Amino acid sequence: MAFAVGKHSQAICDRCGFQYNYLELKKEWNNLLTCPECWEKKHPQLEPKYHAADPEALRNARPARQEPLIVPVGNPNQSLFSSNGMQPARINGDLIMKSRVGTVTVEIS
Repeated sequence: MAFAVGKHSQAICDRCGFQYNYLELKKEWNNLLTCPECWEKKHPQLEPKYHAADPEALRNARPARQEPLIVPVGNPNQSLFSSNGMQPARINGDLIMKSRVGTVTVEIS
């Protein structure tokens, strides 16, 4: 099917209803064919700028951490995790603690 688009073809403005040459009409963003007086460009608020989504936390993140320092005190063969039912067992016997201090040098200038 062929359409007339020559310089003698006529069309009606979708806004004001006046007759114009077909080649004078402009197509708007909403597919209306309008005359140059009625033509409006698309308002910027109808097409907002793209904003990327906020970054999210990592899935299954494993942050670095420091393990607490546990220093067992007592006889070497004694378990710290023995219990009588729900109550922890008391450690019978003397606790043995050994320590050593090095030398410290202080200089005052």
